[in-house]
Amino acid sequence: MKTFEELGLNEKILGTLLNLGIKIPSEIQEKAIPLVLAGRDVIGGSATGSGKTLAFASVIIEKVQKNKGVQALVLTPTRELADQVANSIWKLSEHKDLNILPIYGGTNMGTQIREIPRTDIIVGTPGRILDHLQGGTLDLRGIKFLVLDEVDRMFDMGFQKDVEKIINVCPKKRQTMLFSATVSSEIDYLAEKHTQDAINVSVKSHIDHSQLKQVYYNVLDGLKFSLLAHLLRKEESDLVMVFCGTRRNVDFVADNLNSLGIKVKAIHGGMVQNKRNRVLKEFNSTKGVNVLVCTDVAARGLDIPGVSHVYNYDLPKTSVDYIHRIGRTARAGRDGIAINVLCSKDYENFGNILKDENLKIVEVPTPWFEKVKMNLPTKRDYRGRGNRGGNNFSRLRRNDSFRRSDGPRNNSDRKPRNNDGPRRNDSPRRENNSEKSYGNRRGRQDNPRRSDGPRRDIKKRGRNFSRGNNQRSRRR
Repeated sequence: MKTFEELGLNEKILGTLLNLGIKIPSEIQEKAIPLVLAGRDVIGGSATGSGKTLAFASVIIEKVQKNKGVQALVLTPTRELADQVANSIWKLSEHKDLNILPIYGGTNMGTQIREIPRTDIIVGTPGRILDHLQGGTLDLRGIKFLVLDEVDRMFDMGFQKDVEKIINVCPKKRQTMLFSATVSSEIDYLAEKHTQDAINVSVKSHIDHSQLKQVYYNVLDGLKFSLLAHLLRKEESDLVMVFCGTRRNVDFVADNLNSLGIKVKAIHGGMVQNKRNRVLKEFNSTKGVNVLVCTDVAARGLDIPGVSHVYNYDLPKTSVDYIHRIGRTARAGRDGIAINVLCSKDYENFGNILKDENLKIVEVPTPWFEKVKMNLPTKRDYRGRGNRGGNNFSRLRRNDSFRRSDGPRNNSDRKPRNNDGPRRNDSPRRENNSEKSYGNRRGRQDNPRRSDGPRRDIKKRGRNFSRGNNQRSRRR
C-alpha cells in the first residue's frame, strides 16, 4: 500500500492530513488521487464511508486559487451530505483558507446570494443550485472542477434532468468526476455524454460481511412495534438506526418509543433543515440520544461512525437499498448487526431482497414480549418543507413549464355549471316566500332549473339525490 506522499500530494496537504490523523490512504484514494492529479476524468464506484471525499477534495484544494471566483462545484443528493462534504473540504483546506459554501434548500437564500461572490468552492444540491442559476445569482462559467457525488442516489430522487441542466451551464473544458455506489445505464449515459475519456475506478465494499450479522423476526400483524420496543430495551448497543419507509411511520415510531421512555430522535425529509442538523448533531454526540429513527435520507452519503445496530422496521423494496441501509454498521473492523422486523405486508419486499444470493439473512426465534399500547399518529403535513427531489412541482421556474399558477386552477376540461336556475344566495326560501321554495312545483314553473327538458316526478322533490343514493335509501 502506498503513502499519501507517494500518491503525489504536496507538503501542505500532507501536513493537514497528518494533523487530522489521516495517515494511510483508503483503496479509492490510492486509485483515484493519481488520476485526478493528472487531470483525468474519473468514474468512481465507491460506497459511503470509503474516503472518496478526500480523493477528489485534496486535489481540488491544491489547484484552486483563492478569491478567483467559483472554480469548483460539488453536487450532492441531500442537504446533510452537502454539509458534511463542505465541512470535510473546509478542514482539508485550512492551510489555504479557501471559502467553501454549502448551498441547499430550507435555508436563507439571501445569505447565500451575499456569500457567493466571495466563494471558491460550492457544495450544493441540484434544486437550490438551479434556483440560483435561474435567478442569475450564480455564475458557473469559471468552473474548472465538477464533482457529482452519490450520482445514483441523485437519480433515484429524480434529479437527473436537473443535473444535466447544471452540467450544460458549466464550461466544456473542465475536469469531471462521478462517484456512485452502483453504476446504472443512466449513469453510463451521463458519463459518456459529459466526460472525456473517463477512467473507471472501482473498489470492493468497505463493509466487513464476516463481522456483519443479519437476522429477521417474523411476527403477527400489529405486534411489530411491540417487538421493536422490546429489542431496543434488551439489546446492548452503541448507536442504533431504525429505518422506516415513510415520514409518517418515522414520526409514529419515534413518538411511541419516546412515550415508552426510550429516548430517540427522528429525522426525515419533511423536517426543516435546522432541525435536521440539530438531530444529527445530537445523535453523533456522546451526551445525545443513541437511537435515530429515520427514512432513507440517512442511508446514503452520511458518514456516521459507531453504529452497532440497524433495524429495518419497514423493509426497502430492493436489495440495493437494503445494502445501503445495513452499510451503516460493521465498519472499521467493528462488529455490527442488521435486524429486520417482518409482518405480512413486508413479505413481498423481503422476497425481492432475498433474490440477492450474496445476502445471508437468518431467521431467529421470536422472544417473549409484552404487547404495548400505541398512540395513533396525528394528522401532519407530510408533503415536505423545502424538500427537493422527485416530481416536486412547487418550485417556481421561470424558464420551465412547471410553473405554479398564482390564481385558481384552470378547470377548462370540466363542463360548465348550469346557471339557469336561481342562485343559492337568491333563494326564495331566504325571503320567507312559501310559494317559491325548493321542491315546490309551482316555484319550478316560475323559475325552471332546466329549460325544455322532461319534468321530474312530482314525488321526487326536495334535494336532487343521485340514482345510487335513492336506491340505497329505498333499501334502508
